Order: sequence, then structure tokens, then C-alpha cells
Amino acid sequence: MAMGASVLPAAAQSCQFLQPVGGNGVTPIITKTIGPGNPFGRPNWNTDFFVTQPYSSYKLFFTANSSVSATYPIQAYLKFTDGSNLQVVNESYAPQVGTGRQWVIPTTPGKTVNQVNFKIGASADEAATGFTYRISVQGCN
Repeated sequence: MAMGASVLPAAAQSCQFLQPVGGNGVTPIITKTIGPGNPFGRPNWNTDFFVTQPYSSYKLFFTANSSVSATYPIQAYLKFTDGSNLQVVNESYAPQVGTGRQWVIPTTPGKTVNQVNFKIGASADEAATGFTYRISVQGCN
């Protein structure tokens, strides 16, 4: 090691769970079952999470909760205070039962995020109807 050089430990990332819009205030983890599309009402595919302070990145968590394997249509968006949004996840995911996935999403320079949206389910893929999953979001600095 060169004279005067020092090894500094990497700064630990600090993350906290975001509260879901319409949640029970007890847990930031939402469990849902994918309902069918409804031409006369809103399906239960969307879940928003409040962002109450600026973060440098977001961790989005998805875990399959059904007893049989399924393919889940998953989309996620960052929603901004100016009314715009940015799609950050768009995939069909087929996890093993009880396993899941994590996405790490950086913030968008020049934009202020006020919600993170998960959309699980799609009218183009009704095969996932009836399957249960858990989702949560963390904001990190």
C-alpha cells in the first residue's frame, strides 16, 4: 500500500420501507391476489407506495406466494411530482414458489419522486389470475 493511503470501509447504504397508499399502517409489505380485468371497474393490479423524502435509489421486492408456479406480468413506475412517470420494470417473471426478485432503481436526475407504483397483472395475460404475491419498496440513501 502506498504511503499515506488508507482503506476506508464502504459506506453502508441506509434503506427504509415505504408505506403503501391505502395500507393498514402496520406493515409496509402488501399481499395481494391477482384479480381478473374488469371492463366496468378497476382491477386490483396497481399498488402505490408513498415517497416522503428524496432517496438516491429504490429497492423493489416481489415474492411469489402461491402454492403452484405461475408467470406474473410485472411493471413498476416511478411517479414524479410534475405528474409524469417513468417505467422502470416491464417483464413477465416466473419464480419458483416462495422465491422472488429484487430490482434496484436509481433516481432520475432533475425529477422528484412522490410515489413508486407496482402493477402486477395485465388483461393481455389473464393466466396469472388467482395467484398471490407479496410486494414492498424501500427508499435508500
